[in-house]
Amino acid sequence: MFRNVAELVELAESRQVKIAEIMIEQEVEVTGLSREEVIKKMDRNLQVMEEAVGRGLKGVQSVTGLTGGDAVLIQNYIKSGKGLSGDFILDAVSKAVATNEVNAAMGTICATPTAGSAGVVPGTLFAVKNKLNPTREQMVEFLFTSGAFGFVVANNASISGAAGGCQAEVGSASGMAAAAIVELAGGTPSQAAEAMAITLKNMLGLVCDPVAGLVEVPCVKRNAMGAANAMIAADMALAGVTSRIPCDEVIDAMFKIGQTMPVALRETAQGGLAATPTGRELEAKIFGIPLNN
Repeated sequence: MFRNVAELVELAESRQVKIAEIMIEQEVEVTGLSREEVIKKMDRNLQVMEEAVGRGLKGVQSVTGLTGGDAVLIQNYIKSGKGLSGDFILDAVSKAVATNEVNAAMGTICATPTAGSAGVVPGTLFAVKNKLNPTREQMVEFLFTSGAFGFVVANNASISGAAGGCQAEVGSASGMAAAAIVELAGGTPSQAAEAMAITLKNMLGLVCDPVAGLVEVPCVKRNAMGAANAMIAADMALAGVTSRIPCDEVIDAMFKIGQTMPVALRETAQGGLAATPTGRELEAKIFGIPLNN
């Protein structure tokens, strides 16, 4: 039904329906499932996300000890009333972190679009939930909207850190979330696309450099910053701010940047933070290998 963001927006606007509706129809067409079955499957994804956020906010710890407990710290900070960024953004950040901490602790999450970037979409959704009070149906639509933009990225660029760096993972997730936030808040399909563009172009070039090759450091905190990025971009788009570079061109630029990114910065743990003295020390400790190796 659509190959890029421009076609997605055109379909939604010409038919005067939400982007979520276009994505639902496409899923029905591609999978051969009924509309009810498609929505039921997405509702199950929502349930998994909700459970992951809840578990993470209670406090979890990864086997390696590299990550865990930060979501609780942020929630406690919010309750202290000392937050500078605003409780709304901090809540999204904490819930994004909670999800990725559960992932690092070998818990069940919903890849959106990957496990390493799984915190941004649910983190922002469950923060926005407290402000906009959406129905369950609207929350499911949020996921279809984010999925529509993720579909475009996956088919025109990449959602793989190994192929395109973390810009392709957390960057894509952040853009997906921003677009979905806009639609949930009553914005137009065009504004959703602007939010995606604003978000993604401000995460271009983000490398994938997991310490010890594990999806923990710096992945968890990158989801936190991705959530904040998505919230701000959504607000900018809703305010009427536009991206001078069209969304599809931003996605194409991300793809080309990923292609030219050194292999050491694409999930190989050969460069970036993974190659720092502390990064190497942590790797040696975790895997019990001599540091010189």
